Amino acid sequence: RRAAAGVRRAPGALRAETTAPEWPVDKVRDTFTDFFAAKAHERVASSPVVPLSDPTLLFANAGMNQYKSIFLGTIDPKTKMATLKRACNSQKCIRAGGKHNDLDDVGKDLYHHTFFEMLGNWSFGDYFKEEAIKMAWECLTVEFQLDPDRLYVTYFGGDELKAPGVPSDEETKKIWLKYVPADRVLPFDAGDNFWEMGDAGPCGPCTELHYDALGGRGDVGALVNADDPTVIEIWNLVFIQFNRDGRTGALSTLPAKHVDTGLGLERLVAILNAKPSNYDTDAFGFLFEATRELLPEGAAAYGGKLGAEDEAQNFRDTAYRAIADHVRCLCFALADGATISNEGRGYVLRRILRRAVRYGVSTLGAEPGFFAKLAPALAASPYGDAYPELRAELPKIVAALEDEETTFAKTLDRGMSYLDEALFALPKNGELAGDDAFFLYDSLGFPADLTALVARESGRTVDEAGFEAAMARQVQMSREDRAAKAAAARGVSAIALGAAETASLAEELAATVEVGVADAVPDDAVSASGLVKALFVVDDAGAMRRVDRHDFRDGPAGIVLDRTPFYAEAGGQAADVGSLDVGGASLEVRDVQSYAGYVVHTCVAETGVVVETGAPATAAVDADARRKCSINHSMTHALNWALKTRLGDGVAQRGSDNQPDRLRFDFSHGAALSLDDLEETERLVNGVIASSRPVQRKLVPLDEARGIPALRAVFGEAYPDPVRVVAVNLDGTVDDVLADPESDRWDGVSIELCGGTHAVDAGAAEAFVITQEAAVAKGVRRIEAVTGGAARDALAAGDELVEAAATLDAEDAGEDPAGVARRAKALRKRVDASTCGATVKPKLRLTIEGVQKKLAALEKAEAAKAAGAAGDAVLEAAAAAADAGKTALVTTVPPGVDGKAMAKLCTKVQKAHPALALLAVAPGGGKVGAFASVPDGHGVESAPAWLNAALAPLGGRGGGKPTFAQGYAKG
Repeated sequence: RRAAAGVRRAPGALRAETTAPEWPVDKVRDTFTDFFAAKAHERVASSPVVPLSDPTLLFANAGMNQYKSIFLGTIDPKTKMATLKRACNSQKCIRAGGKHNDLDDVGKDLYHHTFFEMLGNWSFGDYFKEEAIKMAWECLTVEFQLDPDRLYVTYFGGDELKAPGVPSDEETKKIWLKYVPADRVLPFDAGDNFWEMGDAGPCGPCTELHYDALGGRGDVGALVNADDPTVIEIWNLVFIQFNRDGRTGALSTLPAKHVDTGLGLERLVAILNAKPSNYDTDAFGFLFEATRELLPEGAAAYGGKLGAEDEAQNFRDTAYRAIADHVRCLCFALADGATISNEGRGYVLRRILRRAVRYGVSTLGAEPGFFAKLAPALAASPYGDAYPELRAELPKIVAALEDEETTFAKTLDRGMSYLDEALFALPKNGELAGDDAFFLYDSLGFPADLTALVARESGRTVDEAGFEAAMARQVQMSREDRAAKAAAARGVSAIALGAAETASLAEELAATVEVGVADAVPDDAVSASGLVKALFVVDDAGAMRRVDRHDFRDGPAGIVLDRTPFYAEAGGQAADVGSLDVGGASLEVRDVQSYAGYVVHTCVAETGVVVETGAPATAAVDADARRKCSINHSMTHALNWALKTRLGDGVAQRGSDNQPDRLRFDFSHGAALSLDDLEETERLVNGVIASSRPVQRKLVPLDEARGIPALRAVFGEAYPDPVRVVAVNLDGTVDDVLADPESDRWDGVSIELCGGTHAVDAGAAEAFVITQEAAVAKGVRRIEAVTGGAARDALAAGDELVEAAATLDAEDAGEDPAGVARRAKALRKRVDASTCGATVKPKLRLTIEGVQKKLAALEKAEAAKAAGAAGDAVLEAAAAAADAGKTALVTTVPPGVDGKAMAKLCTKVQKAHPALALLAVAPGGGKVGAFASVPDGHGVESAPAWLNAALAPLGGRGGGKPTFAQGYAKG
């Protein structure tokens, strides 16, 4: 548990006056990092609050997230982060989804936030408990001058239920007694003082520092961890010394021990300025004022009220707090590359925005569209100085918020209509079914929390358990589908190493020498000889075990070699596949992953093969698959450059997936690409291919590489130092670029940081065809493309379809309209299923639509002709019936006469013969149409009654007005 969000106001405490604070947010942040920098800690920038490279996290929710690979023992030893011993920073955090979810409480109290900053210092195998505690105490009591007599500390006192076998942390207790009296050093169980990253991985005891916000009242130790708003947890020091096996739950001691601390910035600011809550500090005050300026004239200012007091003013202050918190959260998330959507983190952001908008419009009386106008206030504040991305990305942030507010207005109308009907059908105090609530969420995009709120306001409730069950069913179906697809693609589960496994390897083995990617592209290897250095298997109990010998009849194994040509999955490029020859026996390599520099080959064998450590092995990569994957990787670089050239600097990579048979590239862009955009992008990439220039690669110091203005780097990616610079379409060498990095000569070149394999030259791609362009999420587009033989096939398929469309367009639709219609429908199906280019399909569809419009015009002309003939025949029959003294007429009309034409015809009949009732039947096309016209006062009851009596024997029915009705029966 982390000290992070909010100081809780003491009962009856008054809201402090607004004055220039002695300790503003930026001063507290800088003082903290300056303190630890002076103690040999490296300042590390906050990682993006959106962990785009970590699918297990919705958002960065603690300072340790970016160091996760260090704790797990999977860090690439070539990266700069792998060299860290001590670090400090202030990390941007969001807790609004998953395990750490504060959203529903934000605004209702004074201490929950979705966005906050976490101050922290870390030791990676350097200092441990003694020094960590000493520095924390000095930081608070000397640097920030907090009263040491108001500080209480906790430590892990043992917990056989949640942490069996882990003794009480007496070492920490002993250290604290050097600074704090024994009555203020308190033991707690694992729920408060044993930290775990998750169900598996590094973990350890922690010690927390709590502060008595009131002081002067004697011993308040009984209030620590008692959820008392006046005794505040401010800092948590985690001592990572164990590893939990996710399969067995067993704990083992880590060879390298780490320190991970977290201190809530906003919470410390409130304490230092003697403010009753975080919301009364300069972190929020300017946002309250910016919100008020957007409200109707005379709107009341924020007053800090809670509970019944706030309820008496229609929860005005709750709304202020929610809006201020939520705009911080959304702006930081959007600035760091998040998008608003209907799933995952995108849906969490959607909920946050809609919650804020509803508070603003419904509670404060703001005009729709107000929320996006708050983003410039945040960017202009000191937050924009500390985090420049708020200003650099402001246009995108505002556009995304405006678009979502507009969408929400439409969603509210649609959802409220459905919800009102559903609630109206319930009795007072009734319960809305969980399936109905899930339909609102899943199909109509209506937030579940708003459904619950509206239901409460109407005196009803929502079956939340039923909603969660419906949600769980969908999530499970989705998870099973993804798992099945992944397993089918891979054929076997990959062997994954954790901290314990990589630590044991590091004690005796050097990292794997990877020869698959060389200094120069032509030297990339696809074969190599080496030795089996380690074997890993998953035993029957599900535990990962390192073994010296493995019989492959017992299942797959992970093999670590001292040298390998295999490329481990990374950077959007698929892992190599191929084979290992060990002692004359062949193993199939299904998956390749790298953990802390050790490359693990997940292997299977169809026959009984026994492999032992120390055995010589010959590794052979599937060269054709590698070549195709390398080409697609190079063309992904070319595509990135082409999109930036065509669409502008706003394009940023959001993901890629390079496989042998295709490439996929996700990028930020607010709208679908036009046909002209697609054609020009395709033309630019094919121009790179036509140049046939060699793909250039060079190992360069990271800082020097980042100094190239034309460089395209992936936001939030951790790169090794030195790093490989890869240039596609470069007339020259990387050395030429480094010699003159500012030159505009490089504007026509794709220059990226990349550790993957590449084509020897651009001409190897032969051709490039975009096969699909679509939205992945709001503000993110995806392009799929093919190269080489697949591109030639796509071009040929396109040419064939273009010829077929031209032939169809040239046909005389009047001679065989039914045949032309059949051929148009069949061609449309062929186009939809075809792998031809995305630039060709729209043109083909336009041609087919043109043919279908011609057919529709012919059909309309025929219908008009038929209606005219029918009208003449019916009028003639009506005249004859009237002359014969008849009061009713039943007749037939030709097929194809529509209801509109018959309504006009019936009007003519009534005008000419006011006493005549008419029933007209139109058989044909597999059904029988019927039209009835009955004058007022006629003996026939009504037109619908007559019509339905006639159609009922055929199983048909119809309806309409008393004087005119229409219907049909099939068959």
